Amino acid sequence: MTTPLLAGFFLGLSLILPIGAQNAFVLRVGLRGKHVLAVCLTCAISDALLILAGVSGFAQLSARVPWAEPVLRYGGAAFLLAYGARSFMAAFRSAALRPSDAAPESLSRVVLTCLALTWLNPHVYLDTVVLIGSISTQFDEGKGLFATGAMLASFVFFFSLGFGARLLKPLFARPVTWRILDVAIGVIMWATAARLLLNNSPT
Repeated sequence: MTTPLLAGFFLGLSLILPIGAQNAFVLRVGLRGKHVLAVCLTCAISDALLILAGVSGFAQLSARVPWAEPVLRYGGAAFLLAYGARSFMAAFRSAALRPSDAAPESLSRVVLTCLALTWLNPHVYLDTVVLIGSISTQFDEGKGLFATGAMLASFVFFFSLGFGARLLKPLFARPVTWRILDVAIGVIMWATAARLLLNNSPT
C-alpha cells in the first residue's frame, strides 16, 4: 500500500524542487515573514487541485482545448516579465536598502501574485496534470494513494521553504543580500518567461 504513496511523493518532490518563479516568490515571502501561511497554503492547495485534475483524467480533456496552452503561455510570460522588472527596480531603488522599513504588501495582493505565478505557468500543468496524471495510470487500485503522495510532497516542500526561510534571516540582515535576492528573482522570472516564449510547445 505504501508503494504508490511513496512513488507519488518522490515524483512530486522531484518535479517541484528545481528553483523557479513560484519557489523564488515563496522564499522571498518567507524571508519577510508576512503572509507566509497564506502563500504556502495557496501554492500547496493549487498543486493539489491540479494533481487531482490530472489523476481524474483532465489531461485528455485539455487536449481538446488547443487555444488554452498559448493563452496561458503568453499571459504567463507577460506577467513574469512585469514581475521580473519590478524585482530589478526593487533591487536598485534606494527604498530597497532597508527592506524592513518598506510598507508590507496586503494579503490580497500577495495571494493574487502567488495565484498568478502558479496558474499562469503552463509548465505547472505539464508537471501536475499531464505528467503526474499519466504516471498515475500505472497504479490501478493505488491511484488515490499515488495522488495523495504527490500532494503531500507539495505541502511538505512549500511549508518547509516558506517557514524554513527564517533560518536565513541572519544572512539577509544586510541590505546588499536583499539586493542580490531581488536581482536573482528578476533573472529567474525573465528566464522563465523566455523559456515560455521560446518553447512553442511544452517538452
